[in-house]
Amino acid sequence: MDIVLSGIRSTGKLHLGNYFGALLNFTKMQNESKCYFFIADIHSLTTHPDPKLLHQNVKNVLVDYLAAGIDPEKSVIYVQSDLRETIELYLYLNMHAYMGELAKTASFKEKARKQPENVNAGLLTYPTLMAADILIHNADKVPVGKDQEQHLEMTRKFARRFNNFYGVEYFKEPVAYNFGKELVKIPGLDGSGKMGKSEGNAIYLSDSPKEIEKKVKKALTDSGPSSPNSAKPDYIENLFTILKVVSTPEVVNHYEEQWNKCEIRYGDLKKQLAEDIIKVTTPIRERILEIYNNDDYLRKVTSEGVEKARESASKTIADVREIVGFKKF
Repeated sequence: MDIVLSGIRSTGKLHLGNYFGALLNFTKMQNESKCYFFIADIHSLTTHPDPKLLHQNVKNVLVDYLAAGIDPEKSVIYVQSDLRETIELYLYLNMHAYMGELAKTASFKEKARKQPENVNAGLLTYPTLMAADILIHNADKVPVGKDQEQHLEMTRKFARRFNNFYGVEYFKEPVAYNFGKELVKIPGLDGSGKMGKSEGNAIYLSDSPKEIEKKVKKALTDSGPSSPNSAKPDYIENLFTILKVVSTPEVVNHYEEQWNKCEIRYGDLKKQLAEDIIKVTTPIRERILEIYNNDDYLRKVTSEGVEKARESASKTIADVREIVGFKKF
């Protein structure tokens, strides 16, 4: 059985893009593979989050994970900082990672540009921490987006380098887990190509119907097509992309015809879109409300989860220490 690992940074709540881009597939994947899902709170420290909000953000992601269908009876769910073995492996991997290659990563360059006053060592070694997350369980597959492909390639490089340096065949070289020929990418409501918290254009799984209606109503539109069967501007295509994942084919076809006939009424389209998003998110939101304040349950999930994660992690660390040459007197 394949070992699959996935993590989400604890920077806030999960949104529609997370759900259709990955979570729906995770619920299927957990029935086929040994799955580890973790909440990457250590990764979030690279941007120095407010200590008062750090635990709250972890809780938000945990609750969203569970409400979206990740089953702690089938999968291992844990908080990254609870698994100290990851931090130890991170240290060992850093001894075989070179500053030059780390500084060339696209994510480091982007973060350094966005936060020039806070270019910390954690940003530089982000790929080695990600590699530690993966290699601590010797994962076979890792679901990643386009922006994480370089980090996964570096994980393979670190695994090869460790194996070659110590003359062993210990670490596997994990591959990307692709849910299909093309990954689902949910666009933002502001006309951009990506839905995300930092972009401020997201519909969250916990949003109320009124919040969803308000956000969809504000989505960027124009005066409509001026000629039949014309191409849609990106910001209009984005609305149709979301419609295709939340609505029935009949609904999508109806609005495609309206567009092609130059009879599109954006008010109707937005009303339909909001209604269908609400249908999708209501069961999740209700589950969120049901378990959010059940601290005993959340504590049980994370405590049992990290113990399950430690079963493989402790073996990895023991093996790595022996390979490196650490011995007790």
